[in-house]
This record gives sequence, C-alpha cells and structure tokens, in this order.
Amino acid sequence: MTLDPKTARITWDENGQPISNQFDDVYFSKNSGIDETRFVFLKHNDLPERWKDLPPGAVFTIAETGFGTGLNFLAAWQAWRDHAPANATLHFISVEKFPLSRDDLARALSLWPELNDLASALLRQYPPVDAAGFHRLNFGSVQLTLIYDDALAGFSQLLPIVQPGPNVAVQECGFGPYSGKGLVDAWFLDGFAPAKNPDLWTPELFQLLARLSRPGATFATFTAAGIVRRGLLAEGFQVNKVPGYGTKREMLHGMIADTQAAKPVEGKHDFSWHLVETKGTPPKHVAVIGAGMAGCHTAWALAQKGVQVTLIEQAEPGAGASGNPMGVLYSRLSHTTGRLSDFNLTAYLYACRFYHQEGFFQSVGDSCGVLQLPENPEHETQLRQIAELMLQSPEIARWLEPTEAAEIAGVPLPNGALYFPQAGWLSPPQLCRALANHPNIRLLTGTRVQEIRQSTNGWELLGDTDEVISACEAAVIACAYSSSQFAQSMHLPLKKIRGQVSLAPATQTSATLKTVLCGEGYIAPAVDGQHCMGASFVLRTEETEPSWQEHEGNLHNVAELSPALNGLVVEDLHQARVSFRCTTPDYLPITGPLADADTMAERFARLRQNAKANVDQPGGYYPGLFINVGHGSRGLAYTPLCAELLACLITAQPLPLPREQILSLHPARFLIRDLGRNRI
Repeated sequence: MTLDPKTARITWDENGQPISNQFDDVYFSKNSGIDETRFVFLKHNDLPERWKDLPPGAVFTIAETGFGTGLNFLAAWQAWRDHAPANATLHFISVEKFPLSRDDLARALSLWPELNDLASALLRQYPPVDAAGFHRLNFGSVQLTLIYDDALAGFSQLLPIVQPGPNVAVQECGFGPYSGKGLVDAWFLDGFAPAKNPDLWTPELFQLLARLSRPGATFATFTAAGIVRRGLLAEGFQVNKVPGYGTKREMLHGMIADTQAAKPVEGKHDFSWHLVETKGTPPKHVAVIGAGMAGCHTAWALAQKGVQVTLIEQAEPGAGASGNPMGVLYSRLSHTTGRLSDFNLTAYLYACRFYHQEGFFQSVGDSCGVLQLPENPEHETQLRQIAELMLQSPEIARWLEPTEAAEIAGVPLPNGALYFPQAGWLSPPQLCRALANHPNIRLLTGTRVQEIRQSTNGWELLGDTDEVISACEAAVIACAYSSSQFAQSMHLPLKKIRGQVSLAPATQTSATLKTVLCGEGYIAPAVDGQHCMGASFVLRTEETEPSWQEHEGNLHNVAELSPALNGLVVEDLHQARVSFRCTTPDYLPITGPLADADTMAERFARLRQNAKANVDQPGGYYPGLFINVGHGSRGLAYTPLCAELLACLITAQPLPLPREQILSLHPARFLIRDLGRNRI
C-alpha cells in the first residue's frame, strides 16, 4: 500500500493567499493569479485558438509540472468548456510532490468565485493527499490524471520501458500513444521558481518533456531563467523570450521542433515484451464478450469515449459470477507496500469516486460504510497499523474502538474495527444492467460466442452454428473463467473458486444493522427484510448445488462478527446463490492486450537460458484483441479502474495507471515469468 504523507505546508499572507513553506515561494501572482494563468499558460500555448479548430472526437493532452492549488487546471477546464467542440476530450496530467490538503485547496480556490462550480467538482473527487501515485478523476469531457510524486518519477511512468529501434513501429501495450507519436500537446511548466526549487528544473526533466511531446507540442512557463532556456533548447525545443505577466519582466514559450531528436530515456528493464506492433488507428466499433461486471464496466468505459460497443452475453447481464444480490465495495488494505496492496488502494479509491459520481450508490446500492473486524489479535495489530498510516486520510479508513464501531454499526460488536466511510454495498445484477443501458451500447443477450476468428478488418465472433454474431475492429474477452474456452486465451492461468452466499430473514436485533460488517465473512444491512451474507471459499470443485455445510459456515462467520447476529437462520437450502470466482496466481486481474503464446515463446526464447536477457523486439500480440478477467472477489473494487485502463488503451488516450502497475496487470506477464523459469 503506497502512502506518502508529504502534504504541502502552507501559510497565508495578509490577503489570504497561500505561500509554500517548503519552497518559501508564492503559488501564483499576488496581483491576480487567474489572469496570470490565462496570460502565461493559455495565451502562450495558443490554446483557445487551437481548440476551436479541433476535429470531431479529438483528444488534446496538457501536462503540468506542479498542480499546486489546481488553479491552472480549473482555468484550462473553463476555457475548454468555452472554446472546444462538445465531443472532444481534454486530458490534463499534473504532478505534485507536496499536495495541498483538501481544506487548504478549498481555501485557496475560494479566491476565485467565478470558478466555484468547477472547484466544487474538483473538491468532491480530490484524492487523499498521502495516497501516492496516479489518480484518474473524470469530469465528463475533461479528464484529470493527478500524480502525487516527484515530476521526474511521475512523468517517467508515462514512458515505454525501452525506446524501440528506428525500424520497429511499436506502441505501449495497445493502440496507446506512448511512442512514436508522443503524448503531450501542451506543457504548463509551473513548478516553483528555479532558484527556489532547483531539483525540478533538471536536464533529466527536459529530456522527459521532449520524449513525451507530440510533434508540434508547445510549452509555456512563467520563468525566463537561463537553466530553463538552455535545457529546453538542448532537447530540441524552439524557445522564445517575451514580456511576462504584470511586473514579471520576461517569460518563455515555444514548441518542440523535432521529437525524433529527443534522446532515449533509459528504463528499469532492457527487454520489450510489453510493446505491441502498431496496427492502424483506434477502432470505432468494439465487441465485448461477457456482461458481468468486467464486461459491463468495459463496455460503459468505451461507450463514454464515443466507441460503438456490441455487448454479448449468453444469459442476462450479471447472470454469472456477478449475479449475487448484494456485493460489498471495500478493499483489504495492507500495512506493507507491494504490487497487490498498491493496486488495491488505487483501485478502491477510483471505484469510490466512480460509484459516488455516477450515482450508482444511490440507484443500486448504499454507501452505508464498511467495518472490517479483526479475525485474530495479529490481524487487529495489522489493522491498527493501517489506520496509523492513514491518520491524514481518515476518508480512506480509520480505526474505531468497540464503542464507536458499535454505534456506527447499529449492533453490539466484540472488537474495534477498521472503518471505510465511503464504502458500502451494491447490487451487481442491477449495476450491470445500468451500465449496459448506454446509447452507444448494443446488448445481445441469450447469445453464446463459441469462437473468435481473425478477419481482414478485425475479428469475427461466431455462435453455436458458426454464424457471425458480430464483426468488429477490436474485441474484448471479459467472460471470467469461461475465457479459457477460446484458443487465443486458453494459455492464461485462470483459477476457479466456488463461493456460496446465504440469504436469511432479518431478526428484530439484526434489523438494526446499519453498515456492512466484514471479517472471515460479511453481512450487509437487511433489504426488504432479508440479509445477504457470505461467501464460502471452496477450491477444486465444480459442484453448483447449494450446500447446508456452506450455509452453516456463513452463519458461523457472521455470528463471530457480532453476538446480535447469532440468531439468524437460513430457512431453506435454496436460500442461496452459488457462483465461481475467477482468480489468478498472483490475485491481480488480467487486463490488457492478449498475447499470442506461440509467438511470445518464439521471440523471447532466450529468456529460458537467461531471464534478464536483452531481447530487442516487441512482444507478439493478436492485433485488436484484449482481455479483462481475474477480478476474484474484488470485482466491485477492481473492474471500474481496469475498464478505464482498457478503454484508454483501445482508444489511444492517456492511461490512468503508472507503467509499473500496468505491467503488473498485463496479460503477458505469466508467459514472460514462465519463460524466465524455463517452464514453457
């Protein structure tokens, strides 16, 4: 779990304007910060005029070297709303090493009443300040990727791990824009002054700016310091010195002259299995196989980006593993850092923002909060350690002693608990139906895909009698463990784990439960007089019938959570639902482009002798074929972010996760691991 409590330390001058204690510098002009922003960054990047000329469906990307108070972002958002076409998308990527607390951010932005509506929207989604890493915030046609990190480290996560040779046309992971064409259209270089913050304005940073720039990318900065001018010139930028804003004598602006002249940036690895050979432009029509949570979220995320989606389901939306009447949104956080714990936190925060912003908690669930009770004394110690890490972010989770926990729960509790105030429960079947109800989605139910066949223009999905169900430019496999039936994906190491939920009438005592309780099992507040509890965890079985033994196990686990729940009774064997979780060996989802196992084994055969061998060629992937599976029992938490990642890969838009996390979810990771261990 990545937490980094480096909050900005602020003092306020006599006019109520913020000053950074870390850098002893102002965040914006004392005369008029918003006018300075419009003059320096909007005018000298020529943004309103460039936006007016954008073609339909265009994507424009701004990157910024210091988020600060968010003033530049809000001013750009306001100008975008006034000048850009309605169907275009603005991506704003900003790094911030010392983020302001939500209270300080609100106080700073209150200086600009004309931005109140945008500032309120930002504050509602503003991420906890000590949750380091990437945070994707969605505001309709405007997307903010806020990176809590040093600029060099943060922007480095947007690059390919290696720079391919001049004769190899490749792109990062999918249709993505991370090599060749670049990523950024305009730069806001707005860190504190070079004299105050020399660690920001380094040759390595200027090299990154050039590497990430699209041809013709512009920049603007308030400073005219020689170190900045020389650094930009050295990386191929044309630099102009012009009068600055107000009393500022000079500033710099310009554009990149030649992106091909930018120097390669070294990465941590020296082979390129994740790089995909370029295969044309992003698709306009995508088929998604499977209308569970992974498939419906993927279809919705693509549809939101203007893609026409055919969503194919052999039964009804949410009928498979996503069919339990109630599912719990929360995350099993860890007191230590690691790939799984870091992703758990990032995905959970994104899911909370998504369900709240899109109104799903109101329409198909309840953000009643979740209490995670310790399973033993050692686990309680770990939960308390997590709470200690989050003292600055109680909106993520905080520890409650037994009396306060019981008051929030509405029933007596034997122990304290870790409280997730933004979490709660949702109905997965209702959620799937709501996600699929989008004007850009065509839903086909009662339709089974038997085979996926490559065609001249993309892919054909064939049914039981070899008829073509759908012809599409790109396809996404999102049918959980059933994904193993297809020739292209049968190599993936998917695991199938049985789970049974139990339904029981509420008792007079249990009816007072107000929040979800989790421990060895879970129970949600009663809806229409009935509790949903679960879920069993049974390996190596294909049995689909309900089990009294699993009912008894669920009831026992719930009774351990609270003595008030000891009287619950399952009245009928069939007051249950059995389904099968789809998990992976490392318990992380599989999301991204689907590898051709034979081609990968051939191209990266050298890894069998040396797992760190340098293989200077891209991976072997099926063009336009993707997968999104392996979410286990964390579907509500994982699928929103995985769907956004996949939709951005497919539509060539900036990605919502750092490179390292993308590779930890990558479908080819198991092939590369097994080659390195000489298992295939």
